[in-house]
Formats: sequence, structure tokens, C-alpha cells
Amino acid sequence: MEIPETAAHDRDRIQAEEATLAAMVSQYAGALYRVAFSVLRNASDAEDAVQEAFLRVLRHRDTLGEVRDQRVWLIRIVWNIVLDRKRRAKTRPETDDVSELARVLPSSGLTAEQIASAAQHHAHVLGCIDKLPVKERQVLQLSAFEELSSVEIAQVLGITESSVRSRLFRARNLMAGLLNHSRSLR
Repeated sequence: MEIPETAAHDRDRIQAEEATLAAMVSQYAGALYRVAFSVLRNASDAEDAVQEAFLRVLRHRDTLGEVRDQRVWLIRIVWNIVLDRKRRAKTRPETDDVSELARVLPSSGLTAEQIASAAQHHAHVLGCIDKLPVKERQVLQLSAFEELSSVEIAQVLGITESSVRSRLFRARNLMAGLLNHSRSLR
């Protein structure tokens, strides 16, 4: 029995979409998790946001061929998801849980004391980032945590590249001031 040509074409198209989706999950899930965690600061919420992002991709899989830069597109999706969640929650949960921080800290070859110290420092830096104005915090998170270029950040946030550069400049100066101030208090 021969499969009609349109059915075979549909089957091939669906298989290609599934392969593309599987490759996207494999390649970008870690990056999306880092973006989500940098904003939400909660592992399970970040994982949920990444899953929601891929569900949205799945619902709009027919437009995958039109996407020029999958990484930037996916980051924009997860970015919007986490910002929506944050707006709804109106609070940003803080965590002193070392196991949560260990997920984003390198630990190979470090003593327990070094890991604890690194976790403390990491939490302190994240706390300083939280003190930044929202616009500066957003560009710093995308630049520092996800290493996006100015052009990519502009695409994610829907602003001009020059706005990204000026916000990043202000964010770095503010962070330097916050970190220097906290060092002087020790």
C-alpha cells in the first residue's frame, strides 16, 4: 500500500519539525535556564519558565523556519515569561540556599570552605545586581549571564543598540560603586 504524496510530505515535515525542536531543547535549555534563574532566583521556577518557553515554541512550530537567530528568539521568549511571572508575583524571592547557588557555581577542585565562600560572594553580587534600576539590571543580566552582544540584547528587549550600550555602561559603573561600597563596610 502506497502512502499518498501529501501524507508522506506531512509526515516528513512533522519529523523535521520534531528534530529541529529536539535540537533546540538540547542546545539552548541550559542557556534559557540561566536567563530564567538570573531573574527568578528559584530553580523550580526557572525550570518551569524554560518548559513554558518550549511549549510556546511547540505551539508556534510552523514559524520556526522564519526565525533568523534561534538563540536570541528563545531568550526573548523566556525573558518575557520570567518578567510576566515576576510582575504577577510582585516580589523577588531571595535564596540563601547553597544548594540552589551550587547549580550555577563551579565546584570542581574546591574545598567546602571555598565553595561556601564563593556562594556567599555570588549571593552578594546578585544582591548588588538587585539594587540596580530595572533597565540597567536587565541589560547587565543578559550581557553578563548570557553573554549576549549589544545587538542581541537590543533584539531581546526591543530597544536600540545605543540604549543597550548606555544602560550597560551605567550598570557597570553602578555595580562597581555598590561592590566598592560593600568592601569598605567590611
